[in-house]
This record gives sequence, structure tokens and C-alpha cells, in this order.
Amino acid sequence: MTDSNRTMFLNVMLVLLAYLLGSISSAVVVCKVTGLSDPRSHGSKNPGATNVLRLHGKKAAALTLTGDVLKGFVPVFVVYLLNAPLPVLGLAALAAFCGHLFPVFFRFQGGKGVATLIGVLFGINAFLGLAFVVTWLIVAFLFRYSSLAGLTASALAPVYCGLLNPSPYLVIPVSIMAVILFWRHRSNIRNLLSGTEDKIGEKNG
Repeated sequence: MTDSNRTMFLNVMLVLLAYLLGSISSAVVVCKVTGLSDPRSHGSKNPGATNVLRLHGKKAAALTLTGDVLKGFVPVFVVYLLNAPLPVLGLAALAAFCGHLFPVFFRFQGGKGVATLIGVLFGINAFLGLAFVVTWLIVAFLFRYSSLAGLTASALAPVYCGLLNPSPYLVIPVSIMAVILFWRHRSNIRNLLSGTEDKIGEKNG
């Protein structure tokens, strides 16, 4: 195997491993280990931190959030540390994100992607991730809607990326992730427009 082939093989493996790590459902694992009900069967039925918070409280939600962020951050940051080309970094970011949304281990039925996107963005650039989080916090504080905060921060993520890392190999994957995230939140968008979306801290009966 030539050096070129070895490099290509390594890059493909990095992207594949990013997807596989992203496919681990933190919500399902946390709830199973702690003896809590499966979040895919109750509430909004979304295996994410927000639904876990409504169903099982802050501790389980914090563990879920941490897991979702880390599975986005770790593979992307490893690719960054290995000095892989920007196209590989962008593909690894997209793969980890898609792993969360369409996990191979859970019949391709995953979460909506905000926490994993945060991890991915921090893996690309710490300031990029920070810009997303600050935007999320401001919108969540003002309006008390987690979904609206995530959608707003996601819409601005490609802009932030363009300012901090103006490479199409990164801006395009971040833009794709933002579009997919909006698609995954289409029910939340309908609820926001109709005034029926749950606010932060409200129980979803």
C-alpha cells in the first residue's frame, strides 16, 4: 500500500469512526444505566437532553447533554489534532452529527442534533462553539424556548463559521448541518408558530 493509499484509508476510517461514535445514543444509554424509562417511548419521544430533562430531571439530562456534546467534539478534535486536511475535518464533523440523527445502532432513529452540533463546532474552533452557545443562551433567556434557541443559533452557525474559518470545506458542512437541524425541528417550528411549544422548565405531559 502506497503512502497515498494509506492516507486515504486513514481519512476514510476517521470519518467512519466519527459516524459510529455519533451513533451512540447518550439519552438511551444514560436512561438504561440509571434504570429510567426509555425517552423514545415518552414525552416528545426524542432521545435528547431536553426530553430527558422533562421526563427524568436535571441529573439525567446533564449526563445526556454531556454525552451528546462529547460524541460530537471528540472525533472532530481528534481529526484536528492529526492535522487532517480541511475536507476530512468537515466530513468528520458532518458524519458525527449525522450519526446522532441517524444512528446505525438504533435503527437510524436519533435525536435532533443541537447538543452534538455544539460539540462538533467546538471541535472545529473553540470560538465557533462559544458563539453558538452564547447565542443559544441569549435566545433561551429571552424567550424560554429551547427549540427556538437551537434554531436561531444553528441559523447563525454558518455565518460564525464563515467569519472564523472562511473555508468552504467547513462552511458548507456547517450549513448542511444547520439545514438538517431545521428539518429535524419541523414539528417544533409548527408548535412555535401555533403557540403550543413547551417552554424550558415545563413538563411535557
